[in-house]
Amino acid sequence: MASTQSAATPVTSPDAAPTPRRRTDLLVAVAALALAFWVTSGLWLDPNGRAITVNSSDQAFFEWLLAYGGHAVTHGGNPLFTNLINVPDGVNLAVNTSITVYAAAFAPLTYLIGPPATFLVILTLNLAATGYAWYWFLSRFRPAPGADPLVRSRLAAAVGGLFCGFAPGMVSHANAHLNWTAGWLVPVILWRVLRLRRPDRWLRNGMLLGVLVAVAFSIAAEGLFFTALACGIFLAAWALDPGRRAEARAALPALLRGLGVTAVTAAALLAYPLWLHFLGPQRFHGTGFDARIHAEDIAAFGAFPERSLAGIAGLGTSLAPNPTEENSFLGLPLLILTVAGLVLLWRAAGPGRRATLRALAITAAVFTVLSWGPQVKWFGHITDVPLPYALLEHVPVFNAALPARLALVVTPVIGIVLALTVDHLRTAAPRTAAPRRSGLAWTAGFAVALVPLLPTTLLTIEREPIPTFITSGAWRQHVPAGGVLAPVPFTLDVLPDGQRWQAYALAHRQGEFAIPSGFFLGPGGPDGRGRIGPVPRTTDALLFDVARTGVVPPMTDADRAAARSDLRHWNVDVVVLADRVHGAKFPVHQPELLRATTDLLGPPQRVHDVWLWRVQ
Repeated sequence: MASTQSAATPVTSPDAAPTPRRRTDLLVAVAALALAFWVTSGLWLDPNGRAITVNSSDQAFFEWLLAYGGHAVTHGGNPLFTNLINVPDGVNLAVNTSITVYAAAFAPLTYLIGPPATFLVILTLNLAATGYAWYWFLSRFRPAPGADPLVRSRLAAAVGGLFCGFAPGMVSHANAHLNWTAGWLVPVILWRVLRLRRPDRWLRNGMLLGVLVAVAFSIAAEGLFFTALACGIFLAAWALDPGRRAEARAALPALLRGLGVTAVTAAALLAYPLWLHFLGPQRFHGTGFDARIHAEDIAAFGAFPERSLAGIAGLGTSLAPNPTEENSFLGLPLLILTVAGLVLLWRAAGPGRRATLRALAITAAVFTVLSWGPQVKWFGHITDVPLPYALLEHVPVFNAALPARLALVVTPVIGIVLALTVDHLRTAAPRTAAPRRSGLAWTAGFAVALVPLLPTTLLTIEREPIPTFITSGAWRQHVPAGGVLAPVPFTLDVLPDGQRWQAYALAHRQGEFAIPSGFFLGPGGPDGRGRIGPVPRTTDALLFDVARTGVVPPMTDADRAAARSDLRHWNVDVVVLADRVHGAKFPVHQPELLRATTDLLGPPQRVHDVWLWRVQ
């Protein structure tokens, strides 16, 4: 990539003096941490006692992954396949979001402070690290040895970096997604990809990129796929520019050698996870999510997100399929500002920068259109108008991704354009008769575009406490080693208590108990695709309906026989009902569950703060 410096750009940067660079770096790091703590502050009030309101189920799942992954690593288990949930079939975690690297790296902290607090630490660090990593990339990466950084103004790098770290899509996924909030991986991978062009270090750079690919696959495989697509589209668009073709041809041999080393390194590190993912037990091909539903509404790009100043002021919308998927929601003022910035930069740019700007615009356009999914959706109405994604939705790998999330690639493109625009305004020589008025107009434009998007805190609720029956270790007196404990209602995404109990036991080194069902992606969906949780059997389906509706149907001998058969299938030792049960999407009717389970299995035993049924 050619230097982005304009021919009219002065050599010195206004940020070079008097403020030392390290002081600026520290200020940006403090700002990123402060914003991250602000967004997650509702959880910091009581990490073990509060949960994210709109996505407590995913929070419980990631907490379980941290506990199970740490337990597997420290006890010599398999971190990518488990028989502790969904007995007797088990769960292939390689086709789920296993975050194995996080689980292993943070295992000591998980054992020290517990899975909920460790989850919160990682979530907060993810947000802060994403903003700071983009700042570092913008202010440090040099397109060629001896060239200027992408932006020379540290203020410009801070604006672009902090926008990328706390854009609406990132704050939306901060509702419990440890994978998507790990956006710090993107600038690091991008840096290493662009370094592959160096002919003298292709072996070293290829190996480093291969390790990064393996780490990213563990933390956010879908995000890695999108990053690879974005890099390919950007580099192809840049290389096809008439003024860059000779430079691209000269860099191609080193790039291909480096990519070859990357492929070999990543394949060696990911051989077993990839085998499990595509050929292992309990695998599936494609998710059960409808690509039309989980596509970005075209109007959402100009809308404001819920957890923002604009959203608090009542300007938010419900154009996302759920509050965790506001992947665009950039607001019309920011879209206008971005286009204006591109026009400004294009007019002032030389051939090298124009190739970069064109590649950025093409990348953003491609991912915007793809994020709209297979059919046009406008203000919640799905039309019959087909879109390019319709050609991709059944292609392997694409069929396991949600098209709406492709809009997340647009965020860093806008962040880069914002940084380049600020850099130009601060460093370029005045070209107008009234530079002060122009500067004030641009400052006002940035304020109007960015202030409404400033994030607010995540909504949190009090979570139901883990029963003393679990926390005291009393369960070990009733469940044999390697035995099965069945929570009532049976564990699902909307009823996550069973995995929360299991995570507590594993993180506090109490031992292992298995549970039927669970929150995971596994086989059993339509047309061989995946589904959330197992295909329900008679008993768990019956108790789920009671938990949700509070209606207890008359129990027949056939129901009791089916319950005995299901318990034998799961090899259950004890069935347990707590006094308080968490429902992620609806309040759980505990008294009715007690009555229904008693009708099925007979009178229970009271042990500590739970009702317990022994299974012969």
